[in-house]
Amino acid sequence: MYLALLGRVMIDRIAGFGRFTRFAGSCFRGVFDARAWFRRERLLRHLYKGGTASIPVVAITGGFIGMILAFEGYRQFQAIGQEARLGGVINISVVKQIGPVLAAVMIAGRVGCSLTAELGTMRVTEQLDAMRAMGSDPVRVLVVPRFLACLIVTPALTITSNLCGIIGGFLITTQFYHADQTLYWRYSEQFVGMYDIFSGLIKSVFFGGSIGLIACWKGFSCKPGAEGVGEATTDSFVTSFVAIILQSLVLAKVLNDIDYAISGGITSIFR
Repeated sequence: MYLALLGRVMIDRIAGFGRFTRFAGSCFRGVFDARAWFRRERLLRHLYKGGTASIPVVAITGGFIGMILAFEGYRQFQAIGQEARLGGVINISVVKQIGPVLAAVMIAGRVGCSLTAELGTMRVTEQLDAMRAMGSDPVRVLVVPRFLACLIVTPALTITSNLCGIIGGFLITTQFYHADQTLYWRYSEQFVGMYDIFSGLIKSVFFGGSIGLIACWKGFSCKPGAEGVGEATTDSFVTSFVAIILQSLVLAKVLNDIDYAISGGITSIFR
């Protein structure tokens, strides 16, 4: 009995992953359709809703994270007489990992859930079926602009989060604890290189793409009724969050290996 139940669950999961793969393939094909980029009224609306409207919350989150890192780390660095080096540690942590992940999580919560609820409501009210009956492809019309918007705004919001985190850490370290500003920026320059900045942005592109795909898929495949839309919205955020963490782990390994292969890793900082 239990083996049969487990077998059905596994089959359902495999079948669901297959449907998601087919959905993602349709979305990617739509991205390479030039008409998706020239329908500016659709793309710009989602760029504003997902990007411009999300700047305040991402900026506040990034700034406070930088401040928290400064508060938590200053005493430990001061105990060994290296408080000026705290800037390098804060900034490389924000730029490579914390900034991209925090921005992606905020986008998953604010934008991804909204996309899932919107598309899920359209599915429940049979608007998607009506589009198919009229010969229109809902994936190309509805999903592709939302996916592109997530893909574009996530790196931009990551830059905002990084800048605010750097400023927050700088203000606490130099203005509250009165660390030397010149040494603060000197060590930051030594620790943070251009590859570190670009690696964080590369991660944000993957994060944004996964958020857009997962959010739209959960909306397209939600169960009937208001309860189904609510479950799909919650599942969208949880799945996006897990995907962000897993991708962050894998990309951290891959990008660090590329860094070591190209420039010798951390030794390049001191050249």
